[in-house]
Amino acid sequence: MSASSPLLAELIDALRCLPGVGGKSAQRMAIQLLERDRGGGRRLASALEQAMERIGNCSRCRNFSEDEVCAVCANATRDPHILCVVESPSDLAAIEQATGYRGQYFVLLGRLSPLDGTGPEELGLHALAARLEEGEISEMIIATNPTVEGEATAHYLGRLASAAGIRATRLAHGVPLGGELEYVDRSTLAHAFGGRQAVE
Repeated sequence: MSASSPLLAELIDALRCLPGVGGKSAQRMAIQLLERDRGGGRRLASALEQAMERIGNCSRCRNFSEDEVCAVCANATRDPHILCVVESPSDLAAIEQATGYRGQYFVLLGRLSPLDGTGPEELGLHALAARLEEGEISEMIIATNPTVEGEATAHYLGRLASAAGIRATRLAHGVPLGGELEYVDRSTLAHAFGGRQAVE
């Protein structure tokens, strides 16, 4: 079908850049927009163009922002003594929605992965180190994902905090609330068992 129209083929190919969207899904989306929702397609195109042009990164925490300093960093009611380090803006959003955390953030925009060419420079760790040296932060919460790369990143971050004389804490990982032990995977169960705590 796409062979009949170079523009349609280009639209389908462009939609494939989205995560989880293959050729068939991209084709369905393109056809849906062209057949039933050209107005929605125009709004989508306009929103994408505006976002790509105007959204950058906060100079303080590296989260997505239209301004030089994002709304979280500019909020004077947030606790400047606690810094939560996350891998991505979506992790920041998840913490904001699910917890009562009222401290500051630093967004790595990735995790250490030498095989992918992602090192300390790409994660902005020089900027994080400079922020830690300012002397205002007393605790750094490491909220990287429990993957091999996430754990390596957490270890590196812990050393960075220690060098600055700052207490580093790590998000707890283990058995999910409401989960049954027989259905929990081995590595999660081993991690939970190793991190067990005293019952008060």
